[in-house]
Amino acid sequence: MKTYLVTGGAGFIGSNFIIYMLKKHKDIKIINVDALTYAGNLENLKSVENDPRYSFVQADICDRQAINKLFSENEVDYVVNFAAESHVDRSISDPDIFVKTNVLGTVNLLNCARAAWSVGDDVYKPGVKFLQVSTDEVYGSLGPEGYFTETTPLDPHSPYSSSKASADLFVKAYHDTYKLPMNITRCSNNYGPYQFPEKLIPLMINNVLNHKELPVYGDGMQIRDWLYVEDHCKAIDMVISGGKAGEVYNIGGHNERTNLFIVKTIINYIKENVDDTVGEHLIRHVKDRKGHDRRYGIDPEKIKNELGWYPETPFEKGIVKTIKWYLENRDWVEHVTSGEYQKYYEKMYSNR
Repeated sequence: MKTYLVTGGAGFIGSNFIIYMLKKHKDIKIINVDALTYAGNLENLKSVENDPRYSFVQADICDRQAINKLFSENEVDYVVNFAAESHVDRSISDPDIFVKTNVLGTVNLLNCARAAWSVGDDVYKPGVKFLQVSTDEVYGSLGPEGYFTETTPLDPHSPYSSSKASADLFVKAYHDTYKLPMNITRCSNNYGPYQFPEKLIPLMINNVLNHKELPVYGDGMQIRDWLYVEDHCKAIDMVISGGKAGEVYNIGGHNERTNLFIVKTIINYIKENVDDTVGEHLIRHVKDRKGHDRRYGIDPEKIKNELGWYPETPFEKGIVKTIKWYLENRDWVEHVTSGEYQKYYEKMYSNR
């Protein structure tokens, strides 16, 4: 039985990954390590909390003693590092926490894994791997044509993407210097169930349902490549089991849409199916984000050719599934948008 140490597993992508893996694989054990900051929510994992193959430990990935203890008490085969501060706006207002979690936390995980897996000078137990889950934002911004590939130079523009690029380079350095088996995955924008409603799609769904203004940065014509979260989980699973050690794999959906298109799609679905009083009059263009990248687009040919992965969920299907999930889980949304989130929301959008 293989043991996965999944960090940040109570967050959006991490919780979807854990659910996906336990559903697909019978012979695995998952240890979920999460500090349970504002975006971590154990309610995401109610469906698996009683599964004997699953356990949760509240710990910070920067805590050397706590992470070493997990390695000493468990035969960990894989580390899958989702743990990260991930919201660009928050990184602009408070970059220090992004350096701490995303860079220092990743280095701590690398050190703990290296010590636990070592059986000699730069020799490790067979079958182990460190997988760093990263983002296409480390590549910077694209013009109207072309795509990011694994050889695109890193050119991050925000404190968030800079912290992720730094973490990626440390992971690569541990492979190049110490031969630590690793992969890095860089994905496009994820969407789907359990995403914290500071991100575009759940934020707009929640605001439309509550007849609140829909804050759209600048002209709203920024382009993102959208990837349904379950397709992302499948790709990570394939990279863990089949990815060549030391390699980077880009994971993209080939679903490029403007932010304004996304917002109007959500409005139209809810107007037609839930509440005919909502409309585009709710859209409010606000001051653009500092350093806002204009376009992201990923070329996923490498993972397709080497591992046979491809995105199975077209955007038109995925966005409907996502909206329906939020409609059917209003209690979850109400819970996560109370308290501190409301203070944050007012801080970020009230003066724009």
